[in-house]
Amino acid sequence: MALFNVRVYGVLLDAQKRLLVSDEFIRGDYFTKLPGGGLELGEGTRDCLKREFSEETGLEVHIGDHLYTTDFFQISAFNNKDQIISIYYYVHALEPVVLDIKTKPFDFAPHQVADITRESEVFRWIAWEQIHAEQMSLPIDKVVMGLIRQQGPEYGSRTHRSL
Repeated sequence: MALFNVRVYGVLLDAQKRLLVSDEFIRGDYFTKLPGGGLELGEGTRDCLKREFSEETGLEVHIGDHLYTTDFFQISAFNNKDQIISIYYYVHALEPVVLDIKTKPFDFAPHQVADITRESEVFRWIAWEQIHAEQMSLPIDKVVMGLIRQQGPEYGSRTHRSL
């Protein structure tokens, strides 16, 4: 049976106008994507993204403006029976971003990629000038990268009025 898989992702730009991305090792493959993950039953999309950011980065974030919701058919890269619906929001860190940040793509320690049945994740910043679709692995993220560039760095890094 085909299912809908709802994913929620965050666009976090820092004061230097850099975008936080997640390099992931999943089932033996490498992906660059935005931080976030799957919506759980009983959860709203904003609550999901707060939970995902907390689980993945340890950061408490404010969910800002909605950026994009998938408006085309996309099959899951991991299960060819699921249709992916992704929702993207700008997020704002409520505390200083203190993460183990890598400087090059897929900079995993050997033990993080030794077992192809396991998953690993590392974070890095992408400078504003390097924010382009080809930086991302997944089709929907590629669309979002174009939207981020179109809106400009000030849009995503501004402090939301309701903070």
